[in-house]
Amino acid sequence: MLFVCTGNSARSPIAEALLRRRTSGQVKAISAGSRPKPRLHANTVRVLRDRFGIDVAAQRPRHLDTLTDRRFDYVITLCDKAREACPEFRDNPHRLHWSIPDPATAGDTDQASYPAFARTATAIDTRVRHLLPVLATTNRQSTQGGFHNGRDE
Repeated sequence: MLFVCTGNSARSPIAEALLRRRTSGQVKAISAGSRPKPRLHANTVRVLRDRFGIDVAAQRPRHLDTLTDRRFDYVITLCDKAREACPEFRDNPHRLHWSIPDPATAGDTDQASYPAFARTATAIDTRVRHLLPVLATTNRQSTQGGFHNGRDE
């Protein structure tokens, strides 16, 4: 599973972390950006830690181009710009698009934008939870078991 946004500093790392948490790590999730920032936004780290107990402080944004040789079952873009910039991947993964506003644009300071990050994380968590039955069905068909299908996502 690949989550893509522009900066790979907020939306896609939140989605990656929440999918891993919701599947107890049974789904391999990764995130990337079409124009990655130098580091995760401070509120990404804060909201995942405070609201979900997930530590992503050591995670660094990665460029989408570093993953073009990998295989994915699903590629989910989280903003329109990322959808436009997202390359084709081998084996034609399922593509989904979740148009989620960038929470980093919600305020001039980290303090002012934190509520937007909390709303974004909640919205992504809801979408991830709705995705779980689809993943379970897809993977049950391919493995007759849990979430992991053994591909090298």
